[in-house]
Amino acid sequence: MFHWLEKHPFFFAVGVFIVIAFAGLVEILPSFAQASRPVIGTAPYSTLELAGRHVYIKNSCNACHSQLVRPFKSETDRYGHYSLSGEYAYDRPFLWGSKRTGPDLMRVGNYRTTDWHENHMMDPASVVPGSVMPAYRWMFTNKADIDTAFAEQLTVAEYFQVPYNQPVPMKDGSSVVVKMGSSVAEANAIALEEAKAIAADMRDQDVKDAVERGEIPEIVALIAYLNSLK
Repeated sequence: MFHWLEKHPFFFAVGVFIVIAFAGLVEILPSFAQASRPVIGTAPYSTLELAGRHVYIKNSCNACHSQLVRPFKSETDRYGHYSLSGEYAYDRPFLWGSKRTGPDLMRVGNYRTTDWHENHMMDPASVVPGSVMPAYRWMFTNKADIDTAFAEQLTVAEYFQVPYNQPVPMKDGSSVVVKMGSSVAEANAIALEEAKAIAADMRDQDVKDAVERGEIPEIVALIAYLNSLK
């Protein structure tokens, strides 16, 4: 067999390619599968955070902001630890982005606060002089779509085994449970409780009043989502 291959260079090359390809798959696939699993400290999005993610997508925030810190010193010095595959385990769709008109937001929850986001979304240039980002004042009056966020939770919990209502391990050894309601009404109640905690750190009285009435403005949902990016 080997003598025959030596006399036929083409088939010899094909055989070498097959052997190397098979060895590569054996080496790479297990590591890839492991890397794509949720890393410790990565929890599913809450109903309010998912609603905020929908606001983020609807307003094309991903057109100007990436969510992918590359493994270069210039990136990690500015944005923090480079991104890991398992950190995107619950992202559907991925929002890696391909352009940075604005800064990367992968870890924005580590260094920006609720009141910062509130002021920035109302008037970006007043917070970041020279910013070309437009104001998003309508988010302060538009209502977040909690029902659609809950529908997404139901889908991913059933088809992708996203661990809602189950303990998820954190980096400090503790665990958190991200609650998913059993009905639309319960999902809205859970989201409203989280929204109250966000609104308590905001200054806009109209937003506070809306939350007290049981309404959740888009800005509250968006801030919940941005705060979750760590």
